[in-house]
Formats: sequence, structure tokens, C-alpha cells
Amino acid sequence: MIETLITSKTRIKILLKFFLNPETVSHMRALASDLGESSNAVRLELNRLQNAGMLMSYKEGNKKLFQVNNQHPLFEPINTIIKQHAGVDHIISNVLKGLGSIDKVYLTGSLANGLETNVIDIILIGDVNNEYLLETVQKIERGLEKEIRCQVFSTSEAKLKNFNASEFLLIYEP
Repeated sequence: MIETLITSKTRIKILLKFFLNPETVSHMRALASDLGESSNAVRLELNRLQNAGMLMSYKEGNKKLFQVNNQHPLFEPINTIIKQHAGVDHIISNVLKGLGSIDKVYLTGSLANGLETNVIDIILIGDVNNEYLLETVQKIERGLEKEIRCQVFSTSEAKLKNFNASEFLLIYEP
């Protein structure tokens, strides 16, 4: 759906990368490699987004690093659109209702790294109603036409795992 509004596939990938995880900081060559795009296409889109004020950049050594400008007036609406496109909003609004006592929900895998994918990997921490989870996930999968893979941990199990925040994107915490 977003492809009808934004015709550049490279721009969509960059928006996913930066808006799904606003803490992301990256340079052009790393983005090109991560996104599987040419460095020229990535450079053009980074410049366009920076000129529009949606991305900020700064120098670190000989590298120009980019990060989303979360003070931009369109940050929240674009963030919402990107989450809807990725399916994260459906998980938050639908899966968590009636699921039980949830402490945290993490997005993992390719999508957490801002890469377009047909698989949404999430980790749920808390006391989960597994029957409700399975039923709801199947409904959302049909609607999104994406696979949702869930890992469930109790709060005590999660403490033992000691999740690395750089590998997982926290998308829900009450």
C-alpha cells in the first residue's frame, strides 16, 4: 500500500530502517549493504530526506552518520504510517488485548533492523494466554499477508535471558 504513495523502493527501505527504530544511526555504505541497494541510490535518498529535514547527519571521523530527526513535525505521522505498513501497529493493538499480563514486547529479526520482510518476529514477556495468542496471530497474519513468529517468555525467564537492547526493538511496555 505504501508503494502507491512512495514510488522509490530505496526510500521506503530507508524510512523503515530509521522510523521503526528511531535510535538507528548509520552511514551510507552500511545502509547500502544492509538494504541491498546501490550506494548511489542510497546517497540520493539520504540527501533528499536530509534536505526535507527528516534525517539529521553528523561527521564522525571520515564517516557521515545519519539519524532520524524525531523533532520534525511529520515524525509522528510518518512513524505511525511506517508501523502500519510493517504491521507492528496491528500486533500492538490487537494481540495485546486479552493476551494476559504483558510486561514487554520486542520486535526482532529483519524488521527490527528496518529491513522489509514478510515475517514479523516478536518476543512477548509476561503471563500469556497462548490459546488467544495463536488465534489472534492467525487472524492478523491473514489480514497483513505476513507471517508472525512469536517467542513467549515468563518474566523470570526473560531476566535470565538478559535481552540485548541493540538486537531487539522494544515496541510495548505498559
